[in-house]
Amino acid sequence: MAALRVVKAHAYGNDFLLAAMGDVAEVGDLPDLARVLCARHTGIGADGLMLVAPTPRGAATRLLNADGSHSEISGNGIRCVVAWLARYRNLDAGATVVIDTDAGERPVEILSRMGPRIMCRAAMGPARGVREETLDAGGTTVRCVVLDMGNPQCVVLGDAGSVSVSRLHSVGAALAVHPRFTAGTNVELATVEAPDRVRILIWERGVGPTEASGTGACAAAVAAAAFGGASTDMDVVAPGGTQRVTVTPGQVWLTGWAEVIGHIEWWGRQ
Repeated sequence: MAALRVVKAHAYGNDFLLAAMGDVAEVGDLPDLARVLCARHTGIGADGLMLVAPTPRGAATRLLNADGSHSEISGNGIRCVVAWLARYRNLDAGATVVIDTDAGERPVEILSRMGPRIMCRAAMGPARGVREETLDAGGTTVRCVVLDMGNPQCVVLGDAGSVSVSRLHSVGAALAVHPRFTAGTNVELATVEAPDRVRILIWERGVGPTEASGTGACAAAVAAAAFGGASTDMDVVAPGGTQRVTVTPGQVWLTGWAEVIGHIEWWGRQ
């Protein structure tokens, strides 16, 4: 490949490169392409590569993590795609875009537009298989809430002192590759600061620490409501900012923004 045009976008610092599926159709090793493009110092840099094919209702997507592994869905990633579509289809507030993912369809309503940034509300599907389990994480026994938000999630609830960078790199990193999770898992360390506010740190499967996570915010809200005394409508605060999550029996709603940064022409390996 002599040149590949990609779009860079982010939601709360959780950043993605968007490439047209047709432009990479002849690439034999897509995981390698994701690793090269997403490398922070030698590539463009991102938490993941989103392959996008526009559809009449929105877009079909496929997501590769920064390490080249496959991911079923990203809540922030699909919003980045919607931000791109809003810009190039000139979509206004009130429009609904349907993003097809490997976890199913996710309708996203645009609430407002502010230049390259959109605020939107996404229907993230129901939380499935929500339960508590006790696991060993690097020699530490932890009580976890495991669930599925279209991708595997593991939430560790605790007091404010337990949500620390050092613990994320020990307990979070160990849980992400725990044998209990055959395909790995995303991990959130979470503390309930108030009935309507939860604070998290994220270890993203295939990436490591990230500034934010859409599905991770949803998982933390579900866990906090079920086992942490939180309400079902709350702010979820991550290093990159605050998203709003509403938990209902049949649907988890995620409200937040995403923005397009710009186009980049990658010249490939020389």
